[in-house]
Amino acid sequence: MTGPRSEDSGADDAAARDAMSEALTQAARRSAVGRVIPGQEPTGAALWAAVGGVRGIVESILPGLLFLVLFTVTGEVAVSVLAPVVIAVIFIGIRLVRREPLGSAIAGAFGIALSAGIALFTGEARDNFVVGFFINGGITLAMVVSLVARWPFIGAIVGFAVGDREWRADKAKFRVAVVATLIWATFPLVRLAVELPLYFTDQTSALATAKLLLGVPLYAIVLWITWLLVRSVWSFGMSPSDSSEETR
Repeated sequence: MTGPRSEDSGADDAAARDAMSEALTQAARRSAVGRVIPGQEPTGAALWAAVGGVRGIVESILPGLLFLVLFTVTGEVAVSVLAPVVIAVIFIGIRLVRREPLGSAIAGAFGIALSAGIALFTGEARDNFVVGFFINGGITLAMVVSLVARWPFIGAIVGFAVGDREWRADKAKFRVAVVATLIWATFPLVRLAVELPLYFTDQTSALATAKLLLGVPLYAIVLWITWLLVRSVWSFGMSPSDSSEETR
């Protein structure tokens, strides 16, 4: 016989699951892939917004560009790695004044500061890029783990973003999710394949240039391809069940 306490516990568990589901849904919608999914057509404006717009691109590119210019001109490690830290702190200050979300700015500043700390500790400017190597390796590892677990990462993001909980049962959606996740597993390897040889041959300026070229531009291309793949099997504007029937 089920007592009131068991019923209360069941209700609490259901509420917790709903809260977790809602949190994951909101996180998925705030991701870059989640932000471009709702549009009816893959437009340049939507892609521009997904990569952060003018401010997002400036915040992504300016610290690395400043490092490249300063190191090329001065050859000084301290000046070259500390100036981007100052810029990152300024970005946080601007967001504080404008009362805008700080999460991405703080994360970016932490990464820049950590990279600078490593370079200052070793005295090698090229070590400013070591953190990035681990981040790229981590992205690839996360994607591969999701594929091995048969929960392709991109499929999970799209599923939560649009409220489609049955996407794994749809063969077409699952295949597209696998392909898209493979792409996201591969593009960090492209970066590493280009950047690691430059690191080990101590070509710091070339490494900084490669990092800029393989940063936002490559990211935008991968995001665009992902969007096109996703839209080939997910029909937005209708219920997930209707979308599933259409793709079969």
